[in-house]
Amino acid sequence: MTNLFTRIKNTITADLNEALDKKEKQNPISLLNQYLRECEQETEKVAKFLERQTTLKDEFTKELYTAEQLAEKRKYQAEVASKAGETELYQFAFEEQQLYSNRAERVRAALEQVKGQLVELERKHGDMKNKLKDMHLRRLELMGRENVTRANHRINQVLESNTYSTKSISRFEEIENYINTLENQVHRSYNQTTIDTRIEQLEKEMNHSH
Repeated sequence: MTNLFTRIKNTITADLNEALDKKEKQNPISLLNQYLRECEQETEKVAKFLERQTTLKDEFTKELYTAEQLAEKRKYQAEVASKAGETELYQFAFEEQQLYSNRAERVRAALEQVKGQLVELERKHGDMKNKLKDMHLRRLELMGRENVTRANHRINQVLESNTYSTKSISRFEEIENYINTLENQVHRSYNQTTIDTRIEQLEKEMNHSH
């Protein structure tokens, strides 16, 4: 039990924070998820210990009740046998009363011990759950910081004049130049195909005027 809590303590205290601080730049979310899984497993183990301890407490409580009831019963029977002058019966009842009384004392002591251990386990289990909750919150905080960092990096890439903006402008200029070139080519081709017809028309007009 001591080794278990020592291992848990080493996992969820300052060593974790120190390790996270050193490796946070590499892969903080993955690292933290690993620690969270380990801590969740240890927390589940302690929860099972709690269940067993609670069961023990219930069993000891039942045993104590039974022993006390039998001790009271034999005490009453010993009194009846004594009044009736039944020495042998009185002796048997008296010895049985002592037996059950002693048993009740043993069970009562064990029950008090189990109750104390249960309280301690519940306290430690509560601490573990609180630390686990803190680590879940820290994971969310890390995810938030990581997301903002990536978003800002992307935004900066878009806004930098030497990257996306320049590329976009260059692309527009390239398309505009292509359109101009294409337009000139179409216009030149049109002129080439219509020059003969136009010249003949001009000649006719000139002859007709003379």
